[in-house]
Amino acid sequence: MAAPLRTFLELVRFSHTIFALPFAMAAALIAIRWGGDTGFSAARPRDLIVPLVGIVVCMVAARTAAMAFNRLVDRAIDAANPRTATRHLPRGDVSAAEVLLLVVLSAAVFVGGTLLFLPNWLPVVLSVPVLAWLLGYSYAKRFTSLAHVWLGAALGLAPLAAWIALRGRTLLVDPADILPAAVLGLAVTAWVAGFDIIYACQDAAFDAGHGLHSIPARVGVPRALKLSRWLHAGTMLALTSLPLAVPELGGIYWVAVAAVAGLLVWEHSLVRPDDLSRVNQAFFSANALIGLILLAAIAADLWI
Repeated sequence: MAAPLRTFLELVRFSHTIFALPFAMAAALIAIRWGGDTGFSAARPRDLIVPLVGIVVCMVAARTAAMAFNRLVDRAIDAANPRTATRHLPRGDVSAAEVLLLVVLSAAVFVGGTLLFLPNWLPVVLSVPVLAWLLGYSYAKRFTSLAHVWLGAALGLAPLAAWIALRGRTLLVDPADILPAAVLGLAVTAWVAGFDIIYACQDAAFDAGHGLHSIPARVGVPRALKLSRWLHAGTMLALTSLPLAVPELGGIYWVAVAAVAGLLVWEHSLVRPDDLSRVNQAFFSANALIGLILLAAIAADLWI
């Protein structure tokens, strides 16, 4: 008997879609606001429904495929790790065949979703390489301690992909047009890599003992937390640079950036090398708000 939908949503941590999706939508709002040779116009709201729906569909499908694939590939590792032994696959709540089917279906929806952006053909052409990068992350910790950066770059593709979906024709003429999305992508990459290092501190001993690669396993938890702070400093540098690429951003955006800085400081205050008991609180409670705050501020500055 097939597992219920709720089980699959829990399997892929569907609620964590909130990490990258706001950045994709923020890039989309900037792209629409700039107009130009995009084929879409803010003056014709109905023209925007299909591409915006396409961005959401592709984001959700791609992340679901990547997360389900990660659970499938890591099921033996998860079963051996006391912290993850109760996840759905090791526990037998779902079968490997069911998860594989979810991966295939989600990947098909992602690739098919890029057809919504035609006649812009770039999303269709790039869909398979992007999917390969997303799925490839699942093997990264088997050979590189930079797996955290790989994950960060995977989520950092979100604003770039949204930009290409909406401004592909302009981008072919002027590659520098992608600068706002690139800055957002760098911010997301550093942010995700930083909090993934914090999360990985829980498994530092297990990873080191089982030949798995991670920053905490390689350099120890204290140094890993310091590196995480540096990465989040890089996030703030990228966010404070965004108005140089998007001059329309003003006071509301700067208030949001200050709020993000406060959330990151709070996140790091929750974890110490000798006390990782609040890692989950730092991981979700703080990070879930960051993208939403920035999206709201960018929308307000651009459209109010």
